[in-house]
Amino acid sequence: MRFSVRLMIVTALLAMPMAAPRAQSANLAGYGVVLLHGKGGSPTTMIEGLTESLRKEGALVEAPELPWSRRRMYDATYDQAMAEIDLAVQKLKWAGATRIVIAGHSLGANGAIGYAARRDGLTAVIALAPGHLPEAWALRIRTKSAIARAKKMIADGKGDIPDSFPDLAQGLPYSVRATPNVYVSMFDPDGPAVMSKNAAAMGDVPFLWVVGIADPIFFHGRDYAFDPGAKNPKSRYVVIPGMHLSTPFQARGTIIDWLKSL
Repeated sequence: MRFSVRLMIVTALLAMPMAAPRAQSANLAGYGVVLLHGKGGSPTTMIEGLTESLRKEGALVEAPELPWSRRRMYDATYDQAMAEIDLAVQKLKWAGATRIVIAGHSLGANGAIGYAARRDGLTAVIALAPGHLPEAWALRIRTKSAIARAKKMIADGKGDIPDSFPDLAQGLPYSVRATPNVYVSMFDPDGPAVMSKNAAAMGDVPFLWVVGIADPIFFHGRDYAFDPGAKNPKSRYVVIPGMHLSTPFQARGTIIDWLKSL
């Protein structure tokens, strides 16, 4: 008798329609993320772990090679970089993304903020270990005379002739080759790449800022560029126990959870 009852229960359970298991990839379905690498990097350095994690959650991801990659290094102006990001956004929309997120690491974070200051309709902006501060004293001291020289070359009609100019990455000085037009666009302390100015020009878009406690920009504080850009109540300023280069990988869970909360 007990066997018959058990058999009836098992048979009934087997006959019940089984709910399809919810795929983890559905969590960020509809999201399209443009992920911008840092200075001297590439789509497969420093950000590849974050790219993989976002895709596993169902997001579409475009990681374009930008004018500040190691291979290209300043072969286009800051505003021309914005046009390249436009193409990545369009690719995501063609693929079916309906919620566009611009995220970036280091100079890519600068670019993400710059893009949000110039374009509407974004779902979110993510700045990871933001870098490249043309107006900050460290970069200003190193580039002041070079910018004056570049501007003179532009005035003399030589704005598209490449030359050698100084740069700085996380406190390390080195030289790059670029045209004066490109160099001024990237390094002018009153130019288009000033992060605090661009953050203030952003619209009412959710803004995530993640910085490691050992990252130099941590000491600029949240009022440098986060507060001017954090107009949406869902914006968050997050400090992690990390360093500049490791932030995209370490912050994967924070980023995904925050996107889901939107």
